Amino acid sequence: MSLPLKGIRVLDFGRYIAGPYCAALLAEYGADVIRIEKRDGSEDRWNTPVAEGGEGALFLQMNRNKRSLTLDPMKPDGRAVIDRLLPTADVVVANLPTQTLERMGLGYERISQVNPRIILTTVSAYGPEGPMSRNVGFDGVGQVMSGAVYMTGTTEQPYRAMVPWVDFGTALHCAFCTMIALNERETSGKGQIVRGTLLGTALTLGNALLIEQGVLGINRVATGNRGQTSAPNDLFRTRDGWVICQVIGQPLYERWAKLMGEPEWLSDPRFRDDRARGDNGAVISERMARWCAERSTHEVLEILGKAMIPCGPLLAPQETLDHPQVAALGVLQPLDYPGLPQPAPVGRVPVTLSRTEPVTRRPPPVLGADTDAVLGELGYSTSEIATLRTDGVV
Repeated sequence: MSLPLKGIRVLDFGRYIAGPYCAALLAEYGADVIRIEKRDGSEDRWNTPVAEGGEGALFLQMNRNKRSLTLDPMKPDGRAVIDRLLPTADVVVANLPTQTLERMGLGYERISQVNPRIILTTVSAYGPEGPMSRNVGFDGVGQVMSGAVYMTGTTEQPYRAMVPWVDFGTALHCAFCTMIALNERETSGKGQIVRGTLLGTALTLGNALLIEQGVLGINRVATGNRGQTSAPNDLFRTRDGWVICQVIGQPLYERWAKLMGEPEWLSDPRFRDDRARGDNGAVISERMARWCAERSTHEVLEILGKAMIPCGPLLAPQETLDHPQVAALGVLQPLDYPGLPQPAPVGRVPVTLSRTEPVTRRPPPVLGADTDAVLGELGYSTSEIATLRTDGVV
């Protein structure tokens, strides 16, 4: 099996999602990713614990194919370890504040002096400029500041998404641009900084909403699950559950109107195009709701599926795990880890290449499992490693 990133070394100082998932994507295709964390484990290792040792669900997803090195970079001997690592590395990933990176000796000016070919991939909440540039933040700050949360839920109760799409979107953009930087380095011979921001990602993924507002000043407000620029585009209750139906574009709307037995709606000026249908979406959703309420979820999906109308069932997490389409997709793969009562369904890269597949070579690392091996590769002797351990450096 081809490993296109074999020979690329990544030092992963990331925490939680944006940094670690960026590094995980690189590891999936063969990069040697060394996760560097606190001696007692960094905080993201223990989030949403599922293993007997306390390791969390997020950690299992973010850290497959990585090696673990524990290190205190604030101690002089810890800084010396980093200085030995940097010449061997191609990429440093760190979603940490700039001031923290500087204190750790990972500012770009310094590490590029040690290794001019190194690429520093960083993530911050707000970017290096502006009145909030020194503030820290998680996924939610991007959601709330991009207009996305304002438009989700109702005017009385906005809702943020439980899935951290800003974090994952930032990780994906950073992984993509890290690959661009690696490719550019083949020509220039020089590294560079790759900067991602949570707010920037959220503004980009929600850009259509902002374009409409900026151009038309339309001042939309939240309407629950009902879409505003097409219809029917909503969640509907069936006799035994819920489904989503999304009709966008004239051909789909024509099929839907005929299926509902409302051919006159095809000439009704209220529904002349997607925008008009969105403006009158409450009327269309009410019609669809009556149709769905008379049928089971299976019946609704069967009929809409045959009519080539986009739809899907609302699934609880266990129903997702049990769904035959999820199984057929093969994205969730069983992964063993010490202390798990059963293998964890960890998502692989959800994109396939015809000749180059991601490879899960090793499970997420036990804390510090590779410390001795990595230090040995850097030339530390057994006695020197023992001293570093005694001194609380590793």
